[in-house]
Amino acid sequence: MGKAEQENETTVTEFLLLGFGDLGDQRLLLFLLFLLIYTVTMVGNIFIVVLIAVDHHLHTPMYFFLGNLSCLETCYSSNILPVMLTNLFHGGQGTISVKGCMAQYYFFGFLAASECYLLAAMSYDRYVAIYKPLLYTVLMNGKVCLRLVAGSWVSGSLAINITIYLMHQLTFCGPSEINHFFCDFNPLLKLSCSDTHTIKLLTFFLAAVCSLPPFMLTLTSYGYIISAIVRIPSTTGRQKAFSTCSSHLIVVSIFYGTIMIVYMLPKTEALQDLNKVFSLFYTVLTPLFNPLIYSLRNREVKVAFRKTLAKFYAFERL
Repeated sequence: MGKAEQENETTVTEFLLLGFGDLGDQRLLLFLLFLLIYTVTMVGNIFIVVLIAVDHHLHTPMYFFLGNLSCLETCYSSNILPVMLTNLFHGGQGTISVKGCMAQYYFFGFLAASECYLLAAMSYDRYVAIYKPLLYTVLMNGKVCLRLVAGSWVSGSLAINITIYLMHQLTFCGPSEINHFFCDFNPLLKLSCSDTHTIKLLTFFLAAVCSLPPFMLTLTSYGYIISAIVRIPSTTGRQKAFSTCSSHLIVVSIFYGTIMIVYMLPKTEALQDLNKVFSLFYTVLTPLFNPLIYSLRNREVKVAFRKTLAKFYAFERL
């Protein structure tokens, strides 16, 4: 490779995120909408983490997992939405450095993979609670829960570290426009002038390892859960058991469903805008739905919230 070619391959130092294209008068409306979503997401998830920490009645395996999920969603949303909001505020498009883009994709991949395993751990917790209630305190003790959560975070980190290491070996020599609202894997690889065959194969394998086993575990757990719920003799008991698990099932369905649609759609220009719309579900809406679904549909969270408010007002009056 000649010197001139090497210089050309190192000229790209930043990318242009095209976002949602030319929005015209709708840009301000979208900015306000996503700002509201980000605010509600942050307040809701942080509220759940604080509520679980201060109320000892919520110090159970289910809420330990929920607290970790809320913490994860807070980081997940903060990795995507601030950049999107900044770009919308400044015209709908914006630049991001190559290192900044890599960092955004790193945290996106790390948190998404960790969420797959964490959702599987939560489904296993519900399976044990409903299918083997007499063994619940033994099978889901503190050490087991801690290991499941730690394993979720570590597994996500290991997978993305390999991908990022290989991505740092790539060279980008133009064009520098990413037709997306964040730095995703496929749009980034399209801009590389290096051979991407190896990284595509390895990343496909890592993505399968990070998503298929936890997805199959989640499906299996809910298969057993549904069969156990059907056998409950009382209607009230069936409704209570299903209500406990339906919130988690909604989050899982939205998260996995939209990710599968995005990565199974053909990578054509015609479907690019549709890809962006579905990407919004697992990057923006899932972190929003998590606190809303769990707080509005969960009686224990409502009770804990009322008690916390009562304690706060009593403290203020002292």
